[in-house]
Amino acid sequence: MQVHFIAIGGSAMHNLAIALSRKGFQVSGSDDEIFEPSLSRLQKQGILPQQLGWDATRIHAGLSAVILGMHARADNPELEAAKKLGIPIFSYPEYLYEQSKDKIRVVIGGSHGKTTITSMLLHAVAKLQIDVDYMVGAQLEGYDCMVRLTQEAKYMILEGDEYLSSPIDRRPKFHLYKPHIALLSGIAWDHINVFPTFENYVEQFEKFIAIIEPDGALVYNQEDAEIERLASKTANLKLMPYRTPEFSPTPSGTDLHFEGRTYPLQVFGAHNLQNLMGAMYLAQQMGISASDFFTAMSDFTGAGKRLQKVVAAPDFVLYKDFAHSPSKLKATTSAVKQQYPDREVIACMELHTFSSLQKSFLPQYDGAMNAADQALVYFSPEVVAHKKLPALDVAEVAAGFGGVVKICTQTQEVLDFIRSQNWHNKVLLMMSSGNFDGIDYDALGEELCASL
Repeated sequence: MQVHFIAIGGSAMHNLAIALSRKGFQVSGSDDEIFEPSLSRLQKQGILPQQLGWDATRIHAGLSAVILGMHARADNPELEAAKKLGIPIFSYPEYLYEQSKDKIRVVIGGSHGKTTITSMLLHAVAKLQIDVDYMVGAQLEGYDCMVRLTQEAKYMILEGDEYLSSPIDRRPKFHLYKPHIALLSGIAWDHINVFPTFENYVEQFEKFIAIIEPDGALVYNQEDAEIERLASKTANLKLMPYRTPEFSPTPSGTDLHFEGRTYPLQVFGAHNLQNLMGAMYLAQQMGISASDFFTAMSDFTGAGKRLQKVVAAPDFVLYKDFAHSPSKLKATTSAVKQQYPDREVIACMELHTFSSLQKSFLPQYDGAMNAADQALVYFSPEVVAHKKLPALDVAEVAAGFGGVVKICTQTQEVLDFIRSQNWHNKVLLMMSSGNFDGIDYDALGEELCASL
């Protein structure tokens, strides 16, 4: 099989390219820019394009498929050449489905928690030595490629993103996977540039439920009102609701109480434990008992960038988290405060996504950081301009969060605020899908520990 990737350097695309190469495919690709870590990984696999840029002569009749990434434009010359030659053109999720047609597909969807639940399930199956294929949307510790494709694995575990599939395929990615076993973690309006109303956004999850294979299973968070409503309308599926379990915070994490037994865990927070219950029910559908699953999770420390401990001193700890949506901000700050009730929690958050930088979306953040003792929100006016959005006013952002947050528009302001604090008996929580335009969390943590 010969396949060609248009926009091979993307975070998802390069992982699929590497996985296919490891499976024995002949892989070629192109892109107009390739950054780290994609560049080094493609080079190590021997499939890094020799030259940057698009070249229609790379497309030839010997290709079995062309895989089109979101970064490419609809008028890409290589795409035009593939159309003229009649070569099958696939989006990233379409080709993942092609590679998993003969497997039992487990798809994890929802506005938040997808990566965490997927990584929890992968951790358990690895500990229990169950062979699976997978695709995860974020880099996880211990993995050199976030896509695995084999002939032998019985199951394919897929993180189901609701964003668009490709420049010429406007369907959400998770509509293309046709799961046998599905999970929905919750619905919180996002991607408002694509789904302009909450109702339109919810509709995508209703369509997802409709494409679950006949007699399949739906694991769902019954504490989410919209998910509960959609599940109640569902017929011909095995429904498996889950909710936040009973638990007790401990100095090292959490004691989970389930069916008369206590399981010690290193993760903490109601949201994490809710995600854990969802992953457990998925595992049950794969033949794993609850006891075996929770025992396997005893050394799970979290998914990459999801409430990840950066540094810790006897009376100070720094966490970083990918949180950017209102619901995740609320869940993360609440989890940290619950874990450290006797410490002051200082939470810093960056508005970085298209949705979060929209004036009309800001009211969704009202109260999202109230669990923190001090809260700071940062946004870059340059990023707002780059995304071609109307300028944001500091007062508007403050009002969106309920008026109880400090607003910064320069990275140095954020650092000055952090450095001005006495960090004895405190927790610093840095939340962003970016990095506050250049803050090195590891270096900052070491600096603050040294100041104690």
